[in-house]
Amino acid sequence: MQLAAIAAKTREGLRGRAIAGKSAGGISYGYDVVRQFDERGEAIRGDRTINAEEAEVIRRIFSDYTRGSSPKKIAEQLNKEGVPGPQGGKWGASTIHGNRERGTGILNNELYAGRLVWNRQRYVKDPDTGRRVSRPNPEEQWQVTEVPELRIVHEDLWTAARERQGVLKSKGTDTPVWDRRRPKFLLSKLMACGCCGGGFAKVSKDAFGCSPPQRRGAPSSRRN
Repeated sequence: MQLAAIAAKTREGLRGRAIAGKSAGGISYGYDVVRQFDERGEAIRGDRTINAEEAEVIRRIFSDYTRGSSPKKIAEQLNKEGVPGPQGGKWGASTIHGNRERGTGILNNELYAGRLVWNRQRYVKDPDTGRRVSRPNPEEQWQVTEVPELRIVHEDLWTAARERQGVLKSKGTDTPVWDRRRPKFLLSKLMACGCCGGGFAKVSKDAFGCSPPQRRGAPSSRRN
């Protein structure tokens, strides 16, 4: 009961931050944490400011995408130019396209359009694996706050990217290309590359291969 009470208080505190337009979680790519203190010397948490260099990369991704480049091609080009990814490593296609329904990925982060969306999803424990997995919340449970001072992408560019996501469908289905789910196979997530340690994934109908080169253009084994 005490754990439940602590969790409820923590959640209510995060909700208050979100309503105030402050960060209620991790910091998104394109922003820096603002470190400041009140008159009592206590840290004021949740404020952000736009990182100009990363903001240019975000606008470039949106522009290239609306002009027809795929997330994979965009990631490959960024890696070729040595542009650090959100975690300081390589860019991957999934980092860019993410999941529109869950609001993940560069192209789906509404903060770039000046809107802070909180409580879009929740985390539960999978009883079979013990892992925390995300589950989308109904839209009526979202907390949306306008934060125009944090806008990075102009509304026209944002809308154009959203429209392209909605138009592109998987062949023979009504599922958006970037939201489709690949089937799992018997050896999925059980093999690793002997050269770089990266995961092995399906790279064609009848072959597995090192995943990082396929997704990021990273130098590694090309053997299937």
